[in-house]
Amino acid sequence: MAEPIEETVLYLVPTPIGNLEDITLRAIRILKEVDVVLAEDTRTSGKLLHHLGIDKRMHSHHLHNEHRAVAHLVERLKKGEKMAMVSDAGTPGISDPGFLLVRECVKEGIKIECLPGPTAFVPALVKSGFSTDRFTFEGFLPVKKGRQTRLKSLQDEERTMIFYESPHRVLKTLEQFKEYFGADRQASVSREISKMFEETLNGTLEELVTIFTTKAIKGEFVLVVNGKKS
Repeated sequence: MAEPIEETVLYLVPTPIGNLEDITLRAIRILKEVDVVLAEDTRTSGKLLHHLGIDKRMHSHHLHNEHRAVAHLVERLKKGEKMAMVSDAGTPGISDPGFLLVRECVKEGIKIECLPGPTAFVPALVKSGFSTDRFTFEGFLPVKKGRQTRLKSLQDEERTMIFYESPHRVLKTLEQFKEYFGADRQASVSREISKMFEETLNGTLEELVTIFTTKAIKGEFVLVVNGKKS
């Protein structure tokens, strides 16, 4: 095991998922203090930094270059360069880039701090009215290969289930939920959390499929499905 680096050099900084006021004072301070900000999209993060009055060097770090960039970034961190990683919205590593760099930093004994902050599935879960004692976060389902296998494996899941979904697949996903979990299973659909047009709809999967068959579908979605009753 590598000799630990005592001083934190990598910070995972959650950013607002909608309302720009949803950022902590500590997050703002860290963004000001680090040497560079690793951003999923420098244009998106640049707007946030500008809003906060922060002028900071940024480096693009996203799903398409993450594998290639990790080794180089680890070497820079080992030399003491301080970095903050941000995603376009929410907490880095939660259905966003971050996992690979964090894993390598752990292997190399590089001290990491993850600040608490916004993530879309928590408010969606709490607003659903379903059990929060035990739940499973499934993130995005596989788009093609493995999708049916995953759904079949969840048919008898008794915990509350949480999924992320893009707008153009919401109706298809709700229809598949109805097929695999049953038309009468209760679910909750939240979109645009913390934004101006935030909306949450609750009902059976049958009812939600009917609603979204005719409803205009825009924004990013969190789908919460009640667990199977034992």
